[in-house]
Amino acid sequence: MIRKLIMENVQHVIDEYTSRSQSDYHSDKVRRKKESCLQRKAEIVKVDASGKIHSLTPLPDETQHIVYDVHYKYLIKQGDLLYLEEEVENRSAIHYKDKIYEDRESTIQYEEPMEDEGKRTLEGKEERVTYHYDRLSAVQYAERWWNSYNPAYKKFENDCTNYISQCLHAGDAPMRGYPSKGQGWWMRNQSWSYSWTVANSMRWYIPNSTVGLRGRQVQDAKELKLGDVICYDFEGDGRFDHTTIVTGKDSRGEPLVNAHTFNSRMRYWKYEDSTAYTPNIHYRFFTIVDDS
Repeated sequence: MIRKLIMENVQHVIDEYTSRSQSDYHSDKVRRKKESCLQRKAEIVKVDASGKIHSLTPLPDETQHIVYDVHYKYLIKQGDLLYLEEEVENRSAIHYKDKIYEDRESTIQYEEPMEDEGKRTLEGKEERVTYHYDRLSAVQYAERWWNSYNPAYKKFENDCTNYISQCLHAGDAPMRGYPSKGQGWWMRNQSWSYSWTVANSMRWYIPNSTVGLRGRQVQDAKELKLGDVICYDFEGDGRFDHTTIVTGKDSRGEPLVNAHTFNSRMRYWKYEDSTAYTPNIHYRFFTIVDDS
């Protein structure tokens, strides 16, 4: 019964996505996503969704707290291009007497940077580590694990940068710096560097590293290639709190990205439909360089 009630709510959202009338938008997220598509001359032509209940917690007065996910699949048409975007929306609600109340998307909690962790990632001297960045392997890994977790690595509640690090390593970017958390880029023996797991640290590490994994900042997102990295400062306060990897391009050459924390694939890079988005958002675009 609870699953049926949840899917009835989800169907209302699907109807909003496929409606052509703006008066049907009850969800702010639907409005923002459709406005973003309109600016790109793209259209959501079909939406499918499935729900998964994670927990039911009894509360006073015969109520229950529900934690569940909705896996959305959006078929998007942009010019002659058709592509599938996916995302998993984490939600919670209250169930009482065969009705759902307070059904809302969970607040996104991105990474909290640690004091000075970004400035310490380049300390120490090591021999040069040469490598060729395998972009295809990085993207294949990003696609394989976008909505699940490789058991070979530790999983974090805020997993976005850990996931991106795994993608880069799958592209043959070499780890270095162990065992100093403030040096290099690595995960080993149930420990890890700041740059491996913290968005603000990775944002500093990639453009400043001269050994192993490193990158060059570009000014236009269209300059990015598959396997490159985008860093996000949602509040515009100088501390970056999210990281994505480029896994595709739309018909205008704009990046489509994969990410963890709120898992998504082939998502338009600007994140205008995210609950974390603010008008103050800042981005950094990094193209990975190697020793080819």
